[in-house]
Amino acid sequence: MNSARSTRADWLLFVLLGFFWGSSYLFIKIAVDAGIQPFTVVSGRLLVGFVLLAAVVAIAREALPREPRMYGHLVVMGVFSVFLPFMLITFAEQSVDSSLAAVLTGAVPLFTIPFAAMLLPAERVTVNSLLGIAIGLVGVAIVVGFDPSQLGSNELVAELALIGASASYALGGVYARRNVHGLRPMIPALFQVGFAFVMAAIPAALLERPWEGGFAPEALLAVVWLGLFGSGMAYLVFFRLLRSWGATRTSLVAYLLPIWGIGLGALVLAEPIDARLLIGTALVIAGIGLVNMRRGSLRPWGRRTTPVAPTEG
Repeated sequence: MNSARSTRADWLLFVLLGFFWGSSYLFIKIAVDAGIQPFTVVSGRLLVGFVLLAAVVAIAREALPREPRMYGHLVVMGVFSVFLPFMLITFAEQSVDSSLAAVLTGAVPLFTIPFAAMLLPAERVTVNSLLGIAIGLVGVAIVVGFDPSQLGSNELVAELALIGASASYALGGVYARRNVHGLRPMIPALFQVGFAFVMAAIPAALLERPWEGGFAPEALLAVVWLGLFGSGMAYLVFFRLLRSWGATRTSLVAYLLPIWGIGLGALVLAEPIDARLLIGTALVIAGIGLVNMRRGSLRPWGRRTTPVAPTEG
């Protein structure tokens, strides 16, 4: 009976994690449409997330890293896993719908495979991975479209920024697998969010000077939501599922992010859902499925690859 209740609780947390990360695209769009500048949005959400994570780490009395070199690795993770993708996504959503942002940044596993093959000696590209990458990239191309008149437009620049955010997430994840070992999971989360906050707060103060203007209530709510749920609470749920399910099963949350992103964008902001978006999303999700497939995912030399974990929005 207790096992059944635990299983139901884990599934609820799984759906909740997808909602937290998938809803981030909606609230980024709300914040930027309300006039908050990108560095201010990112620094605001990271401040809220950092405070929550720091409180949890302090209450749990988690041990901090002792090696100075480890802090250097955590700075790099802060750049590629948090600061750079958060900035690119927030910048992009000034010009494109939140649903499109959710789909394009959901392609992270497609970029993880080639980075892992280049940087992790034990990793090799499998037939499944190659097919998954090809199918997923076709989906990305369909979502972006092939209109030559868009060359140089704000929309195309935003779409390229979203693809860059996916690549950055992928590189950050591979870097962490190569260089960050022996730490409790909450510690990298805390420090990469903290370092990224500093990176965003300095240009926000120098360039945007957020204290000089007022903020609409919905904008403040969006930033608080992003920090409290999109970053802070999402990490806590993610690590709880890792303990219960392990990395392979938990990584399946990647399938939920584009679905939540599209659904919430349509429901709250009345963003259009057309055939191109649906077909492209289906192909991206199919590509992620092939990349993460373990059964039959033999390398050309007969060895298996590890599943690819998702990232937050």
